[in-house]
Amino acid sequence: MAAPRLGGSFVKYLCYSSSSYSKNPGQLFFFRGFASTLFVKGLSFSTTKEGLANSFSEFGEVVGAKVMMDKVRNRSKGFGFVSFAEEKEASEALSAMNGKTRCGLVIVVHLSQTLGEAADE
Repeated sequence: MAAPRLGGSFVKYLCYSSSSYSKNPGQLFFFRGFASTLFVKGLSFSTTKEGLANSFSEFGEVVGAKVMMDKVRNRSKGFGFVSFAEEKEASEALSAMNGKTRCGLVIVVHLSQTLGEAADE
């Protein structure tokens, strides 16, 4: 006997019916405290996590910084994450550093959409 097929609308109902975040699921990240992590792209290949943390430390307490590394070439991939102690500090850094020049390159800063694992080092 074949298993019954569940329609897509039924699955959507299960996921969103009991959630208060049905209109904006991205809001769940905000309330869980992930809004204090920033995604930074456009970094130079010589960027280190200490250099990234120092660049953003003028806006508040940097809890963690991580530069994603290319293991084969042993250099930066050009993007990373910065975590702040408070959301207010992160929003100030976001507005001030987005579009600024660092090491001759224009960096772009966004709120991170990761699940918190990114800048824990």
